Amino acid sequence: MTGELEGRSAIVTGASRGIGLAIAQALVDAGASVVMTSRTREAAEAAASTVDSKRAVGYRAHAADEDAAAGCVAFAVERFGRLDILVNNAGTNPSFGPVLDQSRSLFMKTVEVNVWAPILWTQLAWRAWMAEHGGTVVNTASVGGLVVGPNLGLYAVSKAALIHLTKQLALELAPNVRVNAVAPGVVRTRLAEALWKEHEDHVSGLTPLGRIGEPVDVAGAVVFLCSDRASWITGQTVVMDGGQLLGPAIGEQSAPRKV
Repeated sequence: MTGELEGRSAIVTGASRGIGLAIAQALVDAGASVVMTSRTREAAEAAASTVDSKRAVGYRAHAADEDAAAGCVAFAVERFGRLDILVNNAGTNPSFGPVLDQSRSLFMKTVEVNVWAPILWTQLAWRAWMAEHGGTVVNTASVGGLVVGPNLGLYAVSKAALIHLTKQLALELAPNVRVNAVAPGVVRTRLAEALWKEHEDHVSGLTPLGRIGEPVDVAGAVVFLCSDRASWITGQTVVMDGGQLLGPAIGEQSAPRKV
């Protein structure tokens, strides 16, 4: 709904591409002003220029850098006079293989970005604006945090923690701030390329809705969760996977299942 976030401002971490970029664009389309972060100034500013030259601005901040995070939150409040929305979208997945084969350094990097950073940014947003004025926080989790499977276990564990963290923060920050999460399935992003790039048709065939996700699919749900239409929703994780967790579609031409 165009204009439903008019006058509000937001920070989207990890917004230079993929889901984060789509979320920033959707927030701007809904009327919000957005600070978009990335690890480099060039990437952040380039992404912001593609979204909107007046409503979007890029800011260099590694998600787990405490000084950069504090500077970004202060910048957002100074630039736009408020901070109504925080989208903790930045994430990483540096490991692959069984959990017991992973190193401590890979574990710490994964947890630092996927779990600690959302705590850090929410803490800063709360203290700078939301505790007094209210607001909404949306975390980008993953369906991996809801199921078990091979090779991505460490990433999945971090996203499971983020889903629980969403509930905990929703309880602690109520009633002034609502905290929710989205849990995408296989989406066409660079981070998830290994899950779809060489076998997209196969993955789509296993998905009841017949395709992998697009970043814009996730962005629409984030706008909804940030809007007044979701004013009685908090502590929830919205699964967005085209039905992937349900298993392959039965289809009208499939043989009847035995019960």
